[in-house]
Amino acid sequence: MKKPIISVNNLVAKYGEETILEDISLDIYPQEVTVILGGSGCGKTTLIKNILKLYQPFAGSVKIFNKEVTNMDEQEFDDILSRIGMLFQNGALLNSLSIFDNVAIPLEQHTKLSKNVIEKMIKVKLDLVNLSHATYMVPAELSGGMKKRAALARAIALDPDILICDEPSAGLDPLTSASLDELILKLKNLLNMTIVIVTHELASIHRIADRIIFIDNGRLLFNGTLEEAKQTDIPEVKTFFEVGRF
Repeated sequence: MKKPIISVNNLVAKYGEETILEDISLDIYPQEVTVILGGSGCGKTTLIKNILKLYQPFAGSVKIFNKEVTNMDEQEFDDILSRIGMLFQNGALLNSLSIFDNVAIPLEQHTKLSKNVIEKMIKVKLDLVNLSHATYMVPAELSGGMKKRAALARAIALDPDILICDEPSAGLDPLTSASLDELILKLKNLLNMTIVIVTHELASIHRIADRIIFIDNGRLLFNGTLEEAKQTDIPEVKTFFEVGRF
């Protein structure tokens, strides 16, 4: 049986006195696509931020690569973070920089590679996302789908073991969304990545998900395979898979 690459146990997250996540326990397995679902304000983004130590959990355990990260110092956790890529909802590209320079950022910050090697790695990554023609363009010159692919190239610049995507299809038309899903799956298989995705797009979930984590009002309602999610009698999960919305 596969060992989890991320393991969360009895996690409690708070903002001040308000409890956002209550007793969350879940495992994310290597080389699978795990989709995190739930209504607005249910705690999906808070869960990701607690896993990545952007917020310190109020209680509980978070293990990544079988290492407890909640009590790690900054240097130790930076080593963990260097193995995790992040695709932000809006892409978070720096508008003043070319696509080449955007993708270069993690390579320049986290490696001591020569300029020549970095240049070659950037070209490889842009080729993987079909953006070699846009190397020296700036974000304002790209379409929405191209911006997502450029941000994806930056997220995989360091060949991460884990890729976390926050609403990757947000703002994209159905054809572009489907194309992005196909690209994410291709990269997962090519780079042997574990992928965690926050999304509400039902078509996308059917295309890419191996496992579903469903959160409602800060509590874990469901954790299982996509097929199990489609057959469950849990009302909130059943409703989502029947109507495609919360």
